[in-house]
Amino acid sequence: MSDHTSKNFDLELESLRTRVLQMGGMAEEQVRKSIEGLYNGDQTLLESVIRDDDLINQMEMQIEASCYQIIAKRQPTAVDLRMTVSVLKAISDLERVGDKARKIARLGSTLTSHPATATLNVELGHMAETALKMLRLSLDGFARLDLKLVSEAIHLDSLVNTEYQSVTRQLITYMMEDPRTITRSLDILTIAKAIERIGDHAVNIAEYVVFMVKGLNVRHDTADEVEAKIAGSQD
Repeated sequence: MSDHTSKNFDLELESLRTRVLQMGGMAEEQVRKSIEGLYNGDQTLLESVIRDDDLINQMEMQIEASCYQIIAKRQPTAVDLRMTVSVLKAISDLERVGDKARKIARLGSTLTSHPATATLNVELGHMAETALKMLRLSLDGFARLDLKLVSEAIHLDSLVNTEYQSVTRQLITYMMEDPRTITRSLDILTIAKAIERIGDHAVNIAEYVVFMVKGLNVRHDTADEVEAKIAGSQD
């Protein structure tokens, strides 16, 4: 983001960015595998998601330690401080994305190991793909410091929320019409909520990028307000 007298400082900051993106890639892959395992009934794939969650947790702790070391040793200011703080916040959200993938995998394992007593025609694939696209856009925006990408991610959140509400209404209808579906419907609803939360974490990361690049706190703004603030800061 900027050149420093100490080249080691530049290398430390670049290493932080690289490791965040590696962690993000792993979290994204965990979500993708959990959804794939859910739809294909692949217990081996689902178990690998549960097992590999520890790797994401370890990455979070390692990156966090590096951030604290940089703060103590380099005493960063301005844009460098914003980047370090943003990294600390982003890895927390990525760790939670990993937790949501583990939750989907655990529930998916339960659903695939217990045959359904009634058919539940619920589509989660598109919502999951949209949430993953949001995460990918946020991480790409972080890598390139590209505010257009993170703005697109933030705007997609309303689509995920709408689909979640639709799934919720559908499952409530199933439960009211056939009590045999209640247990399975609640598990599916929990999976849908986990996907919706993944989208929320992607939005958080996008907002950290805005803070990192522009120094703007947009955490409680709507998508349109974020876009307007970004445009206004470029004047």
